[in-house]
Amino acid sequence: MSRTNWAGTHTYAATALHRPASLEELQEIVAVAPRLRVLGSRHAFNDIADSAEQVSLEAMPAEVIFDHAGGTVTVAGALRYGDLVDALALEDLALHNLASLPHISVAGAVATGTHGSGDRNGNLATAVAALELVTSAGEVVTAARGEPDFDGMVVGLGAIGAVTRVTLDVEPAYQVRQRVFEGLRWEALAEEFDAVMGSGDSVSVFTRWGDTTDQVWVKSRAGDAPEEIRADLFGAPAATVERHPILGLDPVNCSPQLGMPGPWWDRLPHFRMGFTPSAGEEIQSEYLLPREHAIAAIDAIRAIAAVVTPVLLVSEIRTVAADSLWMSPMHGRDTVGIHFTWAPEPEGVRRAVAAVEDALAPFAARPHWGKEFLAEAAAVAPLYERTADFAALAERLDPRGAFRNAWLERHVLGA
Repeated sequence: MSRTNWAGTHTYAATALHRPASLEELQEIVAVAPRLRVLGSRHAFNDIADSAEQVSLEAMPAEVIFDHAGGTVTVAGALRYGDLVDALALEDLALHNLASLPHISVAGAVATGTHGSGDRNGNLATAVAALELVTSAGEVVTAARGEPDFDGMVVGLGAIGAVTRVTLDVEPAYQVRQRVFEGLRWEALAEEFDAVMGSGDSVSVFTRWGDTTDQVWVKSRAGDAPEEIRADLFGAPAATVERHPILGLDPVNCSPQLGMPGPWWDRLPHFRMGFTPSAGEEIQSEYLLPREHAIAAIDAIRAIAAVVTPVLLVSEIRTVAADSLWMSPMHGRDTVGIHFTWAPEPEGVRRAVAAVEDALAPFAARPHWGKEFLAEAAAVAPLYERTADFAALAERLDPRGAFRNAWLERHVLGA
C-alpha cells in the first residue's frame, strides 16, 4: 500500500514500514536495516524521509515526563504538538512558541528547524534541552545542552539516528491575544518593517504579492496591563470579522482572532488543533534569509509576481531569532522567512520555485529543509559554516550510512 505525505503530493518510495512498540524493538530494526529513515507526521513536502525502508515511532509509548524543578518536559519524539499541549495544559505550563500548525511531530519539527515567528523567538528546536536517539549500530545515545556535539545533533535532518525522546524547556502558561489587520501598503511595510514585525510577540504578513499585502496577523501575550486597542496598523485597518490566511476560505478552522485573550496553544498556531489545517492539498516552500535583506528580498519577489502568482495560494512573511544550532536555517543570524503555499500543480510550482530561488540568491537564502526546493548541495552547503562539522558528526554516529538517503546527498552532503 503506497504512503504519501500529509498533503498527498509526494508518494514515498520505501517498500517496508516498521512500527516498533518499544525501544528494544527499534534498536533491533535499526541495527540490521541497510538503509532506513524515520517517518514522522508526514508533513514534509519533499523526499527527506525517503529510503529503502522507513520506521514510524508512533506505536512506541507516548510518554510525557515533567521535571518541574528543572523547568523541562521530556516527550516521545513521535508525539505531536497538539497532544503535548494537552499534557502541558494540565500542568499549567507552556512552550515559548508554536509553529503555524499544531499537527506536526516534535522530533520532525526539531530535526528540520521548523519555526513559529517573532523577533525574540527562536525556532522550535531552540527549546530542546536534551535528546535521546538510536544510532545505526542500535546504540542509545543522549546529548544535553552545553555538551560538545549537542548543537550539531538537534537539527539532525534525520541523518544521525532515530530520535526517541526530546526534552524541552517549559515556562508558566500564558494568555495570547490575536488581531488581524488588512491591506497594509507595501510602502508602509518597507518604511516601518521593524515596527510592524515588533508589534506583537509573533507577527505574520500574508500576501499574494498584489498591490498591497493582504493581512497582518499579530499575536501578543496578554499581560496584566489593559490592552491598547489599535484601530489600524500603520494605515491597515483592524479586521472586524475573523479571517483565513487564504482569502476566500472559511476561517472556521483558524485560531480565534478579534483580540479576545485565550490560552497560548489556542492562539499561537494559525489553525485550531481539532480541524484540518490550511488548504489541505498544497505544496509548500520557504526561504530563510538575513533580516537586513528583508525589504530587498520582498522587492525581488514582487518583481517576479507574474511567475509566482499563477500557482500561489498565499505567502507568509515572518521573523525568527538567531540560534547556535549548526544546521538550523536561523544559525548565526536574525532571520526573515518568506513562505509560499502553492496549489498542487507540481510542474508550475517547480517553475515558480526556480524563479524564487534565482531572485533570492543574492541574499544567501536558506531553504526550509522540509519543504519543496531545488537548490543542491553545492549551493546550499556553503550557506552553513558548520556543514563540514555536521558531515563529520553524521559519519561518526552513522559510519555505515544507514540514515543517508538521496535527499541528504543531493541537498546537504553531496554524493
